Amino acid sequence: MTATDFDLEMQADPDEIVMIPATAERKPDHYPVDVASKVFWAQTSEEREKTFEVLRREQPVSWQRPVDDAVTPDPDDPGFWAVVKHSDIVKVSRDNDTFISGQGVLFDLLPPIFLELTQSFLAMDNPKHDRLRKLVASAFTPKQVKLIEEKIRTAAREIVDGFASEPSGEIEFVERCAEQLPTRIFCDIMGVPEHLRLSTARNAADIVAWADPETLAGRLADEVQIEAATNLHDIAAELIEAKRAEPANDLITALINAEVDGQALDDFEIGAFFVLMAVAGTDTTKHTSSLTVRAMTHFPEQRQWLMEDFDGRINNAIEEFIRFASPVMTFRRTAVAETEIGGQTIIPGDKVVLLYPSGCMDSEVFDEPHKFDLSRENARDHVGFGGGGVHFCLGNQLAKSMLRALFRELLTRIPEFEAGEPELLGTNFMRGVKRMPFRFVPEK
Repeated sequence: MTATDFDLEMQADPDEIVMIPATAERKPDHYPVDVASKVFWAQTSEEREKTFEVLRREQPVSWQRPVDDAVTPDPDDPGFWAVVKHSDIVKVSRDNDTFISGQGVLFDLLPPIFLELTQSFLAMDNPKHDRLRKLVASAFTPKQVKLIEEKIRTAAREIVDGFASEPSGEIEFVERCAEQLPTRIFCDIMGVPEHLRLSTARNAADIVAWADPETLAGRLADEVQIEAATNLHDIAAELIEAKRAEPANDLITALINAEVDGQALDDFEIGAFFVLMAVAGTDTTKHTSSLTVRAMTHFPEQRQWLMEDFDGRINNAIEEFIRFASPVMTFRRTAVAETEIGGQTIIPGDKVVLLYPSGCMDSEVFDEPHKFDLSRENARDHVGFGGGGVHFCLGNQLAKSMLRALFRELLTRIPEFEAGEPELLGTNFMRGVKRMPFRFVPEK
């Protein structure tokens, strides 16, 4: 029997989830409006939104066939529930007793060791989730982020220094700008030395690129992920050894020494957290900044409006950056109790996939959602960092600080720019930008 032949049941030990044989229950036919195909996820976000709009109107919670681009394809996979409305996404996200993350957040039911290797507390439930999150949360509070803001501003300035006066007035934006700031700040916070930074960034990118032909280069998707995760664990092991010998003012040192209720993290847990944050702390900000300069190219009046009062308007504008970009496209939960969403009966063992870009374009919540509107009053209601609950993005304050610093530099120093057509990463998880031409009037 496979994992999909089982329901999930919480046993006496709340830290343990075991699988018991499922009771056969008839599911509806797979819905004809398909969000599982490789063709669907190869479309632009605008093309996908047309499908999401139909689903929000006709079938907000639809039973879908198994996704094409699974990391580990399962011939017995029955499919998943696709959740497209903002209100339903929030409901599922906040009901952490009914919808768990301990079986993973991708479309697949992945082996537990793989989840532990790559997803840390993202693929955990309470009480283990809370224990681990508390150990690291202190590094990402608004107060702590404020302490490193000067470092973020300096890094943003130096990155833009690197191309602002370039006579050609043209760069590849992702490599020269977007990926530089989050990688540098993540490595600074973690204490990653210079000689390991490029390898850290490359392996983090591979973790979320399992369906991208260029990244795969003929390899299997799970092979790419396991290799990248193993490499990041090796880097973490090197850091742990170095920080035990010479403690420093960085997060790895803090994690080595941290305790909650007398419990400390072991080396594997620190490594898994390093893998998770190498992705979450770099890719999402990189793609949000890339997609935002693209949006500013299409909506130049928004760029002008922001610059009329940058300090007074940037915080709300960043919420719109995130809503409009929606860099993380999907997260899965697994039901452990029977419930109802959108008129559909969800039973234990069902996979429930939250489609964040659809929630961020829900016209019942956002007026003219297809417009990039930096003055949008309820922009912060987006689900770009998740819809709330215990898995709400831990690094959201850090991401906002980096976006604030980077766009201050870009808009004050090279305000005349345009971003060309982005070359997108081909996966169903991250709306990632691999490359994008960027033209500007050089700084004098």
